[in-house]
Amino acid sequence: MKKIILGLSALCVLALTSCKEENAAKKIEEANVTAAAVRDASASNFPVIEFEETTHDFGEIEAKKSVQTVFKYKNTGNAPLVITNIGTSCGCTVPEDWSREPLAVGETGEFTVKYNGSGKGKISKSLTLTANTEKGKEIVKIAAFVKTDDNASPQATTTQTVPGISAAAASRAVKSSTQPGHEGHNHD
Repeated sequence: MKKIILGLSALCVLALTSCKEENAAKKIEEANVTAAAVRDASASNFPVIEFEETTHDFGEIEAKKSVQTVFKYKNTGNAPLVITNIGTSCGCTVPEDWSREPLAVGETGEFTVKYNGSGKGKISKSLTLTANTEKGKEIVKIAAFVKTDDNASPQATTTQTVPGISAAAASRAVKSSTQPGHEGHNHD
């Protein structure tokens, strides 16, 4: 009796596995293979952003004088370009007037960058574009030499003592950046 049940079980397993193989074979149709090939081919098509210039140098500018430039670019890739964000390395640099709409292949676009003239000496600021390019991020820069403001009042060189606060504590009370181009900015 056990041999008969074992034999019937083996026959059922064989019948069920042969049905599954037929269903699996039916699922792989030529249309599915073609659709997968098209999908895989389009996944490797990215937009490419090509700038007229990646660094703009304003040259020598007056302190606190606002300047601006326009970065122009072209989509030289194989898919529409979408810029979702433009971030800056400092609040003194502001991107404006950029489109979040898809830019077709071969089309051109632009955005404005304003710099408020803060800091002194040689400055360099970066702008990071988040886009659907292969890298995902593109960088452009502005540079300038900010001349000192001759009308600015000279800073006091004497220190004033405050009762109950040590000189060391008073000197730590004001934080400022030591990064080039960030002079005059207080960063906490």
